[in-house]
Amino acid sequence: MAYGLGRLAWPPAAFWAATPRELAAALRAHAAPRSATPPARATLERLMALHPDDADRDRSRHG
Repeated sequence: MAYGLGRLAWPPAAFWAATPRELAAALRAHAAPRSATPPARATLERLMALHPDDADRDRSRHG
């Protein structure tokens, strides 16, 4: 209960409505190791070329 209400930050109604299978899936997702390998420089450069920043658009959205 402490994990569902605390760590997962589920509201009480969501916690009590969850099935054991749903709670187990949420626990597995939070317990999974988070050690992803960063992308290689070439991969990052290719992604940056495909999806460049649009400075004008960003300025208009953020003031």
